[in-house]
Amino acid sequence: MSLGAHLLELRKRLFIAAIGVVVGAIAGWFLSEFVLDAIRGPITEIGQQQGRVASINWDNIGGAFDLKVQIALTIGFVVSSPVWLYQIWAFLVPGLTRREKIYSVGFLGASIPLFLAGCVAGWYVLPHIVILLASFAPSEDTNLITARGYYDFVLKLVLAVGIAFVLPVFLVLLNFVGVLSASSIIKSWRVAILAIILFTAIATPAADPTSMILLAIPMIILFFAAYGVAWIHDWRVARASDRLDSELAA
Repeated sequence: MSLGAHLLELRKRLFIAAIGVVVGAIAGWFLSEFVLDAIRGPITEIGQQQGRVASINWDNIGGAFDLKVQIALTIGFVVSSPVWLYQIWAFLVPGLTRREKIYSVGFLGASIPLFLAGCVAGWYVLPHIVILLASFAPSEDTNLITARGYYDFVLKLVLAVGIAFVLPVFLVLLNFVGVLSASSIIKSWRVAILAIILFTAIATPAADPTSMILLAIPMIILFFAAYGVAWIHDWRVARASDRLDSELAA
């Protein structure tokens, strides 16, 4: 394809992806009240558990409308992700080799469910983190939390845990492209487990070790699963290299 044909193809793919996001955002507009009620739950628990006034506040007259639009767009991107991910795939796949296509499908197929599982885990620990952070405020003070700032905090937390669940896939990707060996991955297992425990300890309060364990176990399993996949790949590469050396020597 010529450069002009590529640009036309890109415009077509971006247009379809944008339509998907807009349709998803329209649905998100009607679901925004449900999302607000869901994230308001931990704020309500602050008052119940700590006996203080806590509420979500709007710092300007258009704040409620702006946040509703932001929530709608966020839902739109999430709901329409199969559409725009496919459009990206369809634009890039003609330039990939057969092996690269197989690898990309495998990585994409593993990353999406892991990311969604991480987002669910982040949503699970969210109330504990909100209550823990609010407990540092003096008991005689009032928690007046701005709606926009609170929503940004919730979104970043959920995305951070989701990305943390996908990190093992990037370890495998680095191994497949020859940047990181399986032996290098397993050598750092102590550091990896310590980092996971510290992350889950920060994400969950010390008074709730069950949440910490439930979050740490799958992350540790994913790390060792990434090592297992990398070890199999390195073994196959070494075996193929030995076979080639034997053929050349013969």
